[in-house]
Amino acid sequence: MVSELGYGGLVAEMLNRLGVGLGDEVEVVRNGLRLRGFVMARYEYGAPDVLVLKLPNGYNIGVRIDVSTQIRKLSSAVAPSFNPPPPAQPRENLPRVMIVNTGGTIASRIDYRTGGVKPALTASDLVSIVPEIAEKANVSTEVLMQVVSENMTSAHWTAIARKVDELFRKGFDGIVITHGTDTMGYTAAALSFALQNPPAPVVLVGAQRSSDRPSSDAALNLLTAVEVAAWAPFAEVVVAMHGWHGDDNVLIHRGTRVVKLHTSSRGAFQSINASPIAVKTPQGLKILTTGFHKRGEDGYVFQPVFDERVMLVKFFPGMKPEVLELLVERMGLRGVVLEGTGLGHVASSFVPVLKGLREKGVFVGMTSQCRFGRVNMNVYENGRDLMRAGAVPLDNMLPETAMVKLMWVLGKLGEKASYETVKNLMLKDICGEIGGRTGPQPLFAGDAEIV
Repeated sequence: MVSELGYGGLVAEMLNRLGVGLGDEVEVVRNGLRLRGFVMARYEYGAPDVLVLKLPNGYNIGVRIDVSTQIRKLSSAVAPSFNPPPPAQPRENLPRVMIVNTGGTIASRIDYRTGGVKPALTASDLVSIVPEIAEKANVSTEVLMQVVSENMTSAHWTAIARKVDELFRKGFDGIVITHGTDTMGYTAAALSFALQNPPAPVVLVGAQRSSDRPSSDAALNLLTAVEVAAWAPFAEVVVAMHGWHGDDNVLIHRGTRVVKLHTSSRGAFQSINASPIAVKTPQGLKILTTGFHKRGEDGYVFQPVFDERVMLVKFFPGMKPEVLELLVERMGLRGVVLEGTGLGHVASSFVPVLKGLREKGVFVGMTSQCRFGRVNMNVYENGRDLMRAGAVPLDNMLPETAMVKLMWVLGKLGEKASYETVKNLMLKDICGEIGGRTGPQPLFAGDAEIV
C-alpha cells in the first residue's frame, strides 16, 4: 500500500501502521498546526520526509514529518477510475474522420509519481468525453503510438505519414492526429512535405493542459480539429490550436508556417510570415486566406523520405567556426541549417569553414533568428562573403521548417545529389514554406468567408 506512494523512512512507517493509502483522508498535527487533506503520492524528486496532502481547496501542501508529528486516518479513498460513456452510433450523411493517437498532453493525465503528465487516454477515450464530436463526423480512432513529442524522430514522422496515406486509400474524409505540442511544428512540416496536396485535411491537434484539468484546452481543440477534417474546403497539413487565452477561438495554421511561441499558454501557436488559413469562432469556420490546396483536387504526392544527417545550428556571439567542422565530421552530416542573426549573418571567421564544407558537398542554408522577415544576405559585405563561401539564403523559411525540408530534400534526391540540385529544390516552394508576406498578419479580414 505504502510502496505505491513512494515514501520511505518515518513517513512510510507511520502510514503503514495506520493503513493509509493513496487518496485516503488524514489529519496531520505538527507544532500546533492541524491540517486535513488527502494523501498524495510523493513527487519523485521531493524530500523523503515530506508528506504531500491535497487540501479541500484543491491546493497541495507538503508537511515535514518528524517523531512529534501526529497522523490520524479519517476515511479511505474510493479507487479512481475512468468510465467513458458509450461511443456514439454512426449517422448517415456525415463525413468519416479518423483520429490517430500519437501521444502528447491532449492524451495525458496527471502523473503523481513526478507531478507531471503521462500518456493515459486513448483517442477513443477523448472522443467519448467530447460527445459533440458525434455531431460533426462519424469518427473512428486508432492508437498508432504513445510518444511524448520530444522523443519524436524522423522514423515517427514516416510512420505517421504512412498511416495517413493508408487511411486516405481507405476513403476517410479527413484525418486528425493527436500530438504533443513541443515539437508539433516539426511534425507538421514533415507531414507537409511527405503528404503534398493531400485529398483531404490532415489536422494535427494538441493541448497545453491535460484533459483532466478544468482549464484544459483539449476539448475545444479536438472538436475543432474534427470539424476541420470533416468539412473544411482546404486540404493541407494544418495545426489546430487555441488562438489566445479565451475559449471561443481556435486558429488553423499551415503546417510549414507554425511555431509554438509560449511555454504554457493555451494560445501558444502562431503563424509566422503568413496568415492562419482559418479561424474557428462561435459563428463558424472563417477562411482567412486564399491560395490553399482545395479538398478533392488532384496532385497528391506521397514521399515520406527523410535523411537524418542534418542539423539545425544556432549562431551566437563568440561561436567558434570549428564547431561546424566537428559536427559534420563526427556526425557525418550532409547538410546544416544555420540560424544566423538579423538578415542572415554569422561571424566572418566562418567564411573559410563554409568554403570547405561547400567543397565537400555539404549544403549550408541560412535562416534568421528573427521570427518575422526574410533573409537578405546582399545588404552587407559580410553577408555577401558568406554567400560566396557557400551559405544559401533561405528567404523567409522558418529555421525548423528549413531543417525538416533539408532532411526531406536529401532523402528524396539520394546520396549522389549535387549541391546545385539540393540548392534548387530547397529554394522551390513545395507547400507554402517560402515566400509571401513577412510580417504579422491580421486575423480577421472583413470579407473573410464563413463556411
